Amino acid sequence: MLLAIIAACEIGFWVLLAAGLATRYLLRWNRVSAVLLVSVPLLDVVLLTATVIDLRGGATAGFAHGLSAAYLGYSVAFGHSWVRWADERFAHRFAGGPPPKGKPRYAPERTRYEWREFGKAAIAWTIGCGVLLGMIAMVGDADRTEALLGWALRLTTILAIWSLWPITHTLWPARPKDHGDREDHGDGGGDGRDAAVTSGRGGSRW
Repeated sequence: MLLAIIAACEIGFWVLLAAGLATRYLLRWNRVSAVLLVSVPLLDVVLLTATVIDLRGGATAGFAHGLSAAYLGYSVAFGHSWVRWADERFAHRFAGGPPPKGKPRYAPERTRYEWREFGKAAIAWTIGCGVLLGMIAMVGDADRTEALLGWALRLTTILAIWSLWPITHTLWPARPKDHGDREDHGDGGGDGRDAAVTSGRGGSRW
């Protein structure tokens, strides 16, 4: 049941985001758009509430409860980047906005970008592990929450692996072959590594 709620929250995020941007750029209904986009974080509240109710009802914590904590962490930490990513593309396609920015290719911009993304991952780790510890404390039964400790280890492993990108770009920064190749794209939001995480998503969405 909890896995179905997680899937529904993920689908709901993209549906509300698409609806919010469509009403803004296609229909010019700015107030409706604002209501739809502001409603998106409520999905996280729904998921957290469902998880707490399930555990307080006597359920033994399992894969779904750990996934719920991880999802919440990455949703809060990377959500704003996903919204910006989608908004840039909608604005460019339907409102004559500038082309979407990609992630920078060369140092020092690329190095700063990688550390910013790692910072979001660290926020996701903090929130996810905080939710896991909260669940463990709430249940107060080590036998029922053993699986949650395993999820804390998973999230820590993901963060450790993620750190390789900013460290690598700091020690061996990418340089253009000549000055004409330098591109300053700024922060293009999340990158492909976001999909490697369970929620698969970074601050809050808003």
